[in-house]
Amino acid sequence: MAGRQAKVIVDPAVPRDVAALLRDNPEILARIHDGWAPAHKRLRLVAGLTVQLAVTGTAALAGLYGLTLFVAGLYTPFVVMTTGAALMVVALLLRPRPDAEVERRHALERLVHDKSRDYHGRYVLREHLDEPARALMARAQEAVEQVVGSQVNAEGLLDDAGNAVMLPVQEWEIARLLAKLSELRAEHQEVVSEGVTPEVAAVAEALGEALDSSQRAVLARVEALERYAGHVADAERAYRARRQIERFSARLPRYEELLAESGAGGSAVPELGRLSDDADRLEQALRDSVSSAHEAFRHLRG
Repeated sequence: MAGRQAKVIVDPAVPRDVAALLRDNPEILARIHDGWAPAHKRLRLVAGLTVQLAVTGTAALAGLYGLTLFVAGLYTPFVVMTTGAALMVVALLLRPRPDAEVERRHALERLVHDKSRDYHGRYVLREHLDEPARALMARAQEAVEQVVGSQVNAEGLLDDAGNAVMLPVQEWEIARLLAKLSELRAEHQEVVSEGVTPEVAAVAEALGEALDSSQRAVLARVEALERYAGHVADAERAYRARRQIERFSARLPRYEELLAESGAGGSAVPELGRLSDDADRLEQALRDSVSSAHEAFRHLRG
């Protein structure tokens, strides 16, 4: 996902080109969410043609009337009328044409608007989430980013194919549930804020508890993602440390040669000798942390 922490989370089942279009245009989607709709191209074309026809017709009538005045020998009114007709034609010809960039923007807005209607309910905007939901969504996306951006994932030490499929699904499910939760929470708060009568107090309380229970369930999903990301972080640290030890070990003979040639004390030699032990220890730590990450991944898939 572009830049992770995306403002638009899209159902992974949406075609890739449509998903990219929606993710790349959060501002347009936010305007659509607020009720905005682009003017249809055909309406603009009809309006433009109407103006052209009106001006052309008026200029033609003025020209014909001018000829009538000329035949009648009324030369001054004739000059005024024909001049007016000519000015209308010139104004029509000089009327600014739509800028190409403006047209491209309008075309993009229409496309995004059409796709947002075709795939309504298959994407979630930041604007769909209330503040508690946004905080949870940010935690989920940060965990996903930590896994996807890790070196151990890039090196194939994790189930990278599984990550590529499962993590977007998890992210989408969390976003979808949080959007529903936010909507119901807002509606519930609107009713409760009016003052609940004793007859419906028990119902309102039960519904509020249902919302809280759903919040805890989504939180559990996010925490499972974070646990997986934590195991991946452990593997990442062990992997980096092992690589650093390998680089030092490759240079060890040169360090020993320098010590011997310089006549320096041998106090550093035992520390250098521990490099191989450290490498073995880090190799085991890497295997353990990768194994823990795989176990967390299986649990995450449920």
